[in-house]
Amino acid sequence: MPKVNVYNMLGEQVGEIELKDDIFGVEVNEHVLYEVVKNQLANKRQGTQSAKTRADVRGGGRKPWRQKGTGRARQGSIRAPHWVGGGVAFAPKPRDYSYKVPKKVKRLAIKSALSSKVVNNEIIVLEELNLEQPKTKEMAKILANVKAGKKALVVMDEKNVNVIKAARNIPNVQTALVNTLNVYDILNFDSFIITKDAVRKVEEVFA
Repeated sequence: MPKVNVYNMLGEQVGEIELKDDIFGVEVNEHVLYEVVKNQLANKRQGTQSAKTRADVRGGGRKPWRQKGTGRARQGSIRAPHWVGGGVAFAPKPRDYSYKVPKKVKRLAIKSALSSKVVNNEIIVLEELNLEQPKTKEMAKILANVKAGKKALVVMDEKNVNVIKAARNIPNVQTALVNTLNVYDILNFDSFIITKDAVRKVEEVFA
């Protein structure tokens, strides 16, 4: 079982915690991570892009000149793609980019992402994370105390309004609950800051 240090909000080490091998100690499967991140980004796409084909452009119904005898190349319409003002060849149209990935693949990807944070020493476990008031200054001080990276994901076991409000004004800092964790967010942030209670909940949810 991998062991990591547990810190308080002052950045002092107050103990250690053992992490479950089957969640935080699996072999990192890079291909599965790639597939799931690609799926997440595809599902986020709006798919609202649109351009006109030659069928959608106004005009061009009459043949611009006769087929033979003019010395010019034959043309059927002034709205063909090679004409200025013509339609776009293979124009993009609104479409749905989303697709599904098997549940087992998603689960393996989550475990691989969490394990990669342990391997790269990018996980920071806090004994607790509580703020009396939603003060951004206080949250920034906590992040500095635990030596968080430029981009930090703060994971809690349950919703804490004060922490969420305090963190949302800090650039490149995002909060999440255990049940909203996803592979892209885990990999996208330099520091994975998680409370001790949230660790146990992660082990319970993804067991």
